[in-house]
Amino acid sequence: QVQLVESGGGLVQAGGSLTLSCAASGSTLSLYVIAWFRQAPGKEREFVAGIRWSGDFTYYSDSVKGRFTISRDNAKNTVYLQMNSLKPEDTAVYYCAADRRVGIIRRKEYEYWGQGTQVTVSS
Repeated sequence: QVQLVESGGGLVQAGGSLTLSCAASGSTLSLYVIAWFRQAPGKEREFVAGIRWSGDFTYYSDSVKGRFTISRDNAKNTVYLQMNSLKPEDTAVYYCAADRRVGIIRRKEYEYWGQGTQVTVSS
């Protein structure tokens, strides 16, 4: 089992920045990838960014590429999402997710999920 706890959400003006954190605990050595998803009101949950638990592979959705950066600190078992140049359309609940399976990257059927953290971008 893996437990995920997100933090760092909040209210920010358009053009501003926020950094989200996802602290993982439990059987983290078995993980293949940790990712961030988001869900805005009335919309489906969507993939934002992902990072392999080992190695330097990162993945981004087209809507955030160039503005968001995902990184990890294995010593702290923590994954970060640095969000710059935020737009009102980035407003959503952001979820951290983790999985052990190869190839899961952009799919929604992750095994483990955090509770989510709200990000609100005002115009």
